[in-house]
Amino acid sequence: MPTITVTSVLVDDQAKALAFYTDVLGFTLKHDVPLGEHRWLTVVGTDQDGTELVLEPDQHPAAKAWKQALVEDGIPATSFGVADVDAEHERLAALGVPVVMPPTDLGPTRVMTIDDGCGNLIQLAELTG
Repeated sequence: MPTITVTSVLVDDQAKALAFYTDVLGFTLKHDVPLGEHRWLTVVGTDQDGTELVLEPDQHPAAKAWKQALVEDGIPATSFGVADVDAEHERLAALGVPVVMPPTDLGPTRVMTIDDGCGNLIQLAELTG
C-alpha cells in the first residue's frame, strides 16, 4: 500500500511561507535546496520522519486563480491536526494571525480556519469524538 511522503501547499512567497509555517505554526525545516529562482523547501511536524509539506511556489498559470477561488469560497487548501483547537485559536490570535473561522464544532471534530498570509486558508482540526 502506498504511503504519503510529500504533499504541498502553493505559496506566493517561499521565504514568508517558511517563516509562517515554522515560526508561527511550529513546523520544522526539513529541506531547503536552491533550484534556480525557487527552492525545494519542505517542513515537517514533530515526527521528523513523517510526511513532508512542500512550500511550493504558485508559479503555474492556473495556481493563482485556483487559490483565489478557494479563498473566495472559504475552502481551506489543506488541514492540519492539533490537540486543542481552542488553545491554538488563542495562541494564533495573540500572534495576530488572521482567523477566518473561529473554533467550530463539525461532527466529531472541532475546526478553525486561518489565513497563512501566502494566499491560502488553512484549517486546524481537533478530533473530539
